[in-house]
Amino acid sequence: MIRLGIALSVLVFMVLWESVAPRRRSSVSKGRRWLINLSVIGVDTLLVLVLVPVTVMHVAIAARTAQWGLFNQITLPPGLVFFLAVLLLDLVIYLQHLMFHAVPLFWRLHMVHHADLDIDTSTGLRFHPVEIVLSIGIKMGAVAALGPPPAAVLLFEILLNGTAMFNHGNVALPQQLDRVLRLLLVTPDMHRVHHSVIIRETNSNFGFSFPWWDRIFGTYRSQPSAGHTGMTIGLSQYRDPARLGFVQLLLLPFSGNPGSYTLNRQGKEPNLK
Repeated sequence: MIRLGIALSVLVFMVLWESVAPRRRSSVSKGRRWLINLSVIGVDTLLVLVLVPVTVMHVAIAARTAQWGLFNQITLPPGLVFFLAVLLLDLVIYLQHLMFHAVPLFWRLHMVHHADLDIDTSTGLRFHPVEIVLSIGIKMGAVAALGPPPAAVLLFEILLNGTAMFNHGNVALPQQLDRVLRLLLVTPDMHRVHHSVIIRETNSNFGFSFPWWDRIFGTYRSQPSAGHTGMTIGLSQYRDPARLGFVQLLLLPFSGNPGSYTLNRQGKEPNLK
């Protein structure tokens, strides 16, 4: 309930911010996009409720009770354990994101997220239902392997939800503030590069909460080549909104064209002329 309450608060705040100070103009109907995105999010939620009877927090509590995982086998100061747990769980999400770009089968699922023709807060929640279930399974496995304090897992989940909505937001931050803030968090301008139609930009800036992994592993790109207001959002093979309806998105991984975006198949830059 804590996580849900904070997530809803961040969602309302971001929607209001986007309406007051948008970074980019919409290229397609925002109302239709939001209806489609919310429909996908609704299916995600229902599928998780049906297929996943336990939460990541349940696994964290079970790991602490049964003394599973790394942090239950070593002795470190509680504050350091808490910090390392949040940090390592965020690293898992970075690596998971990288995997969904590297493995063609997983990329097909992840295309649903990237095929959005505009980027805003709703994009940060729009993922194919199968990807959502896989992601939950990966997080549960990481929690069982690490054995982190349940409170650290709760903070990690709150950060992951909140920053996903924040860094996908169509909001304008002063350049100086963005330059400082992206040393600590993934900002909207930093993550927006990842949603560029240009392949080398799509395959950069994989971080969700913390920006350090991209810098450490060499996947950081500061700005899009066309600028934030001039860049094209989405995938080169999906430019027609009529092909990106609710049903089409659910079927996209099984019938769609994956293009040349996967890390193991770097192709030529898309020609949008």
